[in-house]
Amino acid sequence: MTRMTDKVALITGARQGIGRSCAIRLAEQGADIVAVDQPGPESDDALGSLANSVRELGRAAVVAAADIRDLDAVTGAVRAGVDELGPLDVVVANAGIFDAPGPSWEIEEQVWLRSIDVNVTGTWNTVKAAVAQLNPRGGSVIIMSSTATVKSHAGSSHYSAAKNAITGLAMTLANELGERSIRVNSVHPGSVATPMILNPTTFARLRPDVDDPSAADVAPVLAGRTLLPVPWVDPIDVSNAVLFLASDESRYVTGLQLVVDAGLAQKVA
Repeated sequence: MTRMTDKVALITGARQGIGRSCAIRLAEQGADIVAVDQPGPESDDALGSLANSVRELGRAAVVAAADIRDLDAVTGAVRAGVDELGPLDVVVANAGIFDAPGPSWEIEEQVWLRSIDVNVTGTWNTVKAAVAQLNPRGGSVIIMSSTATVKSHAGSSHYSAAKNAITGLAMTLANELGERSIRVNSVHPGSVATPMILNPTTFARLRPDVDDPSAADVAPVLAGRTLLPVPWVDPIDVSNAVLFLASDESRYVTGLQLVVDAGLAQKVA
């Protein structure tokens, strides 16, 4: 519990999945947590549970509901966390969505715009609000991208376009913020065992030949896409990568695109 001692980490999309795993993992290593997720009763309950888990680890937690598409809301959430916990040392811009899939020319305009608004503008808003609150000594910004930047699949042009955009944002930020000792890297998960993958809609899309398919039914399909004999990675595998990039162990690592995907991006079809 020493790799993040007394550091303050902001995490968006923190109520479940990768975001929650990152919050717990960083807290386990000594960080105080500012956890942000979208407004709503479900988020309130999940953020409250997360805060309790962080405090049980002996660390402080501030939670806030904010739609990352709203710059003022994100700025207010960040400031509330900093006012209580002090300057940020780490920013994990994790919040994102995979919206209704389909051929590029059939995707509804509102679906396309929502994907860009949440994944791209939301990430930009998060970084814009957080950079002003980073520790003067420097810090680490980690942007959650995807292997969709290097190996996409039909039906996901909105998601692929958004994730490529924020990867470019991360690369530019690394150049802009380096002189302030702020490192900027992106993490690129493949399939992860979270609700984004483990849901009935995705199961049905992957196994149209099966009535009411389950995770067990789709596991062989996804395992066929990776080099290692697993269908997906777990959230902890991604949060371990985030921990490395957040900690001083990566003090001279910036501009990196760190892939955590069991070899999905390298698998030759």
